Amino acid sequence: MKRQRGFTLLEVLGAMALLALLLVAVYGGVRSAIHGVHSGSAAIARIDGIGSAQRFLRSELAQALAQPIRHDDQGRPVYFSGSEHEMRYVAPLPGYLGKLGPQLQVLKLVDDGKGGQRLELSLALLPPDGQPPKPLGKPQVLLDHVKAGSFGYRGRDAQNRELPWADDWADGQRLPQLVRVRLQLQDGYDWPELDVPLRVDASAVVGRIGLLPGSIPFHGGGP
Repeated sequence: MKRQRGFTLLEVLGAMALLALLLVAVYGGVRSAIHGVHSGSAAIARIDGIGSAQRFLRSELAQALAQPIRHDDQGRPVYFSGSEHEMRYVAPLPGYLGKLGPQLQVLKLVDDGKGGQRLELSLALLPPDGQPPKPLGKPQVLLDHVKAGSFGYRGRDAQNRELPWADDWADGQRLPQLVRVRLQLQDGYDWPELDVPLRVDASAVVGRIGLLPGSIPFHGGGP
C-alpha cells in the first residue's frame, strides 16, 4: 500500500503565518471602520452642539424682556447687564421649561481648568416681592472646548444716538439693540459669528413692551 503524504512542519508554519497576516489585515480594516464611525459620530455631535447653542441663544436673547433684574444705588431698575465675558437679562424659557415664568438668565464664559473656556448658562427665579433671585439648579454648559470668546453690544444712548460696538453695556436702564457672541473653538470647528437683535426697549412705559426705534407696533382688533 502506498503511504499517504502529510504536511511538513514548514508548510504548517507557513499556513499559520499567512492566516495570522490575514487576520491582522481584517482586524486593521475593522478597527479603521470603527474609528471612522466614532470620528464621524463625534463630528456630527459637535456640529449639532454648536447649532443647538446658537439656536438657543438666538431664541432667548431675542425674547429679552423689559423686566428689572435688580436696582442700582439710586433705586432705578436695571434691565440688562453686559460685560465682555458675562451678560444678565430676563427671558422666558421655551416649552415646558417656561412654565415657571420669565427667569433671570446669566450667560458666562468661564475657565474650564484645562487651558480653555466653556459657555455656561445659569437660571434664577425672580420673586414678585422683590427678593433676590433664587437660583435654579447648577449652571448648564451650552458649549465646551472654547479657546477664546467675548460678548459685544450695540444700541442707542438716552438721546437716541447710535452707539458703536462695545464689549461693555453700561446703561442698565436700556437694552442693547444687538448682542454679539464671538467664540473660537479649540477643535478646529467654526462658530459662525452670532449677532442677535433684541426686540424690546426697556425705556418704554412700565407694563408695556417697547419696540426698538424704527419698529412698527402691532394693534390687534382689526384696522
